[in-house]
Amino acid sequence: MNTYEQLLTELTTPTEELVQDLEKIDGDITLLGVGGKMGPTLAALAMNAISEGGLNKKVIGVSRFSDTEARQELEDLGVQTISCDLLDDAALQALPQCENVIYMAGNKFGTTGREHFTWAMNAYLPGRVAEKYKDSRIVVFSSGNIYPFMPVNSGGADETVEVQPVGEYAQSTLGRERIFEHHSHKNGTPMTMYRLNYAIDMRYGVLLELAKAVNEGRAIDLTTGFANVIWQGDANAMALRCLNHCSSPPTIMNITGPETMSIRWAAQQFASRLNKPAIFENSEADVALLNNASKSHQLFGYPRVSLLQMIDWTAEWVQSGGKTWNKPTHFQERGGKF
Repeated sequence: MNTYEQLLTELTTPTEELVQDLEKIDGDITLLGVGGKMGPTLAALAMNAISEGGLNKKVIGVSRFSDTEARQELEDLGVQTISCDLLDDAALQALPQCENVIYMAGNKFGTTGREHFTWAMNAYLPGRVAEKYKDSRIVVFSSGNIYPFMPVNSGGADETVEVQPVGEYAQSTLGRERIFEHHSHKNGTPMTMYRLNYAIDMRYGVLLELAKAVNEGRAIDLTTGFANVIWQGDANAMALRCLNHCSSPPTIMNITGPETMSIRWAAQQFASRLNKPAIFENSEADVALLNNASKSHQLFGYPRVSLLQMIDWTAEWVQSGGKTWNKPTHFQERGGKF
């Protein structure tokens, strides 16, 4: 894996199961916040599934679109794009109604010092969106950050574990869920709370951060010694398939890979592929932010792309000098400050 074209193919090729699931739902699909890290490839995956299945559906991508090139790429794929600041209520209300909505808007990084904006995006805006689309199905992007840290030998938090968000980002993310949940009860709107961590794309993610640290000879802090990861293409497919599992009260769905991945082990895997030593500091704590996604695996099957495949691809990407984004995951953050 060393070209953008290869990456895009792996991220946006639909499975037969995805095509079948999209065929089951009526109406078009609106992606709110399509300009983020996952939005463009999710839109492309949806378009490819619609094309492959010969389905009569549109994909509508809504974002501020500060990057005009990204908007053009979406339009070239057949996505209908709309430029909109979702916090502008008049602009939000002017958006077309749609039977299916995937809500991806939100704020994480830069929360510290701009807490007011994070709360506006993550907890105020959801109420306005929920009222606007009260007659739609809504998949709400959320985060595993709202769970408590779990013992590393526990298998991670499943959907029955009581949430205990640490820090204002995680608190506001729980606020997002609670506001949508309120409107689901109030209006009977079917929803799924899609709790994700951590998506892997060659251009960003936990594995890229580990590979770059090994390649550049930087020490890796092992205090947060375990994490969950999932290929972004699989995470996107599950988001779309969650449209078939919306309910009122909302369905809760953890989305991640099946492994409790050892950071030490993963770094050593990169060391062997990059022919450089892995340097560590500190030792593994007894708890980490870990999710158990068995429920989604039962519904959708295990992720198509395995952990070792992601490691192989990431090593090849780093060795070939592939383009990366300056969008750190901060997976090692233990105090909730983003």
